Amino acid sequence: MPITDLATQRNIISVKWLERLRTYYILKKHGIPDNIWFKTTKKLPLLSSLTSTQMSHLRVLSTLLIHRKTFFGAHELEVTLEMKIVIVAQACLEILHLGIESFDGWEEIIIYPSAFKVTRETQNDNGLVTSENTILSGEAWGKGPVILSWDDVERDSYTLRAGHNVVIHEFAHKLDMLNGRANGMPPLHPDMIIEEWTESLSQAYEYLIHRLDHHHTEINAYAATNPAEFFAVMCEYYFTSPQTLIDHYPKVYKELKRYFRQQTHPIRNQ
Repeated sequence: MPITDLATQRNIISVKWLERLRTYYILKKHGIPDNIWFKTTKKLPLLSSLTSTQMSHLRVLSTLLIHRKTFFGAHELEVTLEMKIVIVAQACLEILHLGIESFDGWEEIIIYPSAFKVTRETQNDNGLVTSENTILSGEAWGKGPVILSWDDVERDSYTLRAGHNVVIHEFAHKLDMLNGRANGMPPLHPDMIIEEWTESLSQAYEYLIHRLDHHHTEINAYAATNPAEFFAVMCEYYFTSPQTLIDHYPKVYKELKRYFRQQTHPIRNQ
């Protein structure tokens, strides 16, 4: 082995060792207490099908995410540790086999007590600028925060709602944005074929629009907003109601299974 290759290999080993040491330190110093972890996660039906090994790994990822992000309660909302666990445990379900670095590049999780209003300006072809108010349950910005309504988080977390989970939705946008912008194309694994992903999701998107034109749909019509929202809504179904995708969008289910590197199963409320 050339000296340069040997030095590179040693550097990689050193970096990995330091990262493992740092992770151990965080888990030791900032670990989530057993009682609140088990009490809180037991309430989340989305996690009910995980094995004990998967739950252990989820706990590690959740601890690291809580440590890495700053939580801010809007309108004087007090953000408790239980609230943080409810959010990060479900968010980390998406990265169970992707790695904590999948949520790198941004810092804040902002929680509103309830749905919040945003005002956006739009400009038409004639240059006329208008303001539009929209009520949201969640939002994700490129390099900025994930913003969530706690009322909606509670509604989607403690009772399983097929195709509806605001945490899964907004953190799916963060995965999508790892390629630079939200367009329904997150960074794929080397063993995945980009053309197959693009064809499967594009055809499904067009099929959904066709179904809506004829006033028929098996999934949340919000998925037809644009490819980014289609991806996020498909992720919601993948984790909350996988059978819906298997029955109506099997190719999308197949691609998401390859991407998330985990197979989801039908879930019953606890």
